[in-house]
Amino acid sequence: MCAVSYRELGLVNTVELFKKAVDGGYALPAYNFNNMEQLQAIIQACVETSSPVILQVSKGARDYANATLLRNMAKGAVEYAKELGNPIPVVLHLDHGGDFEICKECIDNGFSSVMIDGSHFSYEENIALTKKVVEYAHSRNDYVTVEGELGVLAGIEDDVVAEKSTYTQPEEVIDFVSKTGVDSLAISIGTSHGANKFKPEQCTLDENGILVPPPLRFDILEEIEKNLPGFPIVLHGSSSVPQDLVKVINSNGGNLKNAIGIPEEQLRRAAASAVCKINIDSDGRIAMTAAVRKVLSEKPGEFDPRKYLGPARDALKEIYKHKNENVLGSAGKA
Repeated sequence: MCAVSYRELGLVNTVELFKKAVDGGYALPAYNFNNMEQLQAIIQACVETSSPVILQVSKGARDYANATLLRNMAKGAVEYAKELGNPIPVVLHLDHGGDFEICKECIDNGFSSVMIDGSHFSYEENIALTKKVVEYAHSRNDYVTVEGELGVLAGIEDDVVAEKSTYTQPEEVIDFVSKTGVDSLAISIGTSHGANKFKPEQCTLDENGILVPPPLRFDILEEIEKNLPGFPIVLHGSSSVPQDLVKVINSNGGNLKNAIGIPEEQLRRAAASAVCKINIDSDGRIAMTAAVRKVLSEKPGEFDPRKYLGPARDALKEIYKHKNENVLGSAGKA
């Protein structure tokens, strides 16, 4: 297979986008997609809010939807944004690349950005693997950006599973970035993958009996910023798990117990710092699932997928518009 450059697809890498985000005190939305409805909702939301966007593809998405289809869907997304009247910058990013081979395959297949996740290896092994990916990505005719990771997030996201968090050590970040040459760094300061980000015993109860999660470790973030001033920082596992949508799911046959996320005001605070990319996936899944369950509960005879996937797409668009405008601060930055 001949290598494809992301520029041929109309995509961009993250270099300039991250610089503007760090300087401007906002974060770019990084939304995962697996199918057409998700991609339509993401592009509509970002066009309507005039926000740049990072389209994320996980290993699970590649297995589910096919790498070639996903690449051409991203190309279609660029054209769709133009058709909607606002040609926003679009990045196609590999989320949680587990080894050099998958990163290389994605780079050769038109991705403009990749993440190599060596956080489950030893520190030295993580450096070696990340550096190998960086050297390949940066040597392309069209520079592909690379995200590395220090620290481990708890939770489950597709094939990424960890029982407990390991916070990023601020004293390691200068050494890691200088030895690997990464363009951005994902850190662990208390966010977590999935819809059940915290166990009930880790939380407190508010006056309404709602679980309140422990606060993010902004002290760690501040130390990292001191050590790497102006360097692009990434937060994974940053869904807020809207309780109104969880209620819709559970009142229409669902069973999401103790689902809790990261408070949006904490994410807004992070976005105003050097955090310039915030990954959100579970909130989108919850919004779509709530809409689908509601339609099928109210209309049990419905069998046209458009009649429940359409409302799911609309719900996803609305929650992502909200994220861009009120949480990430990326609206108007395209």
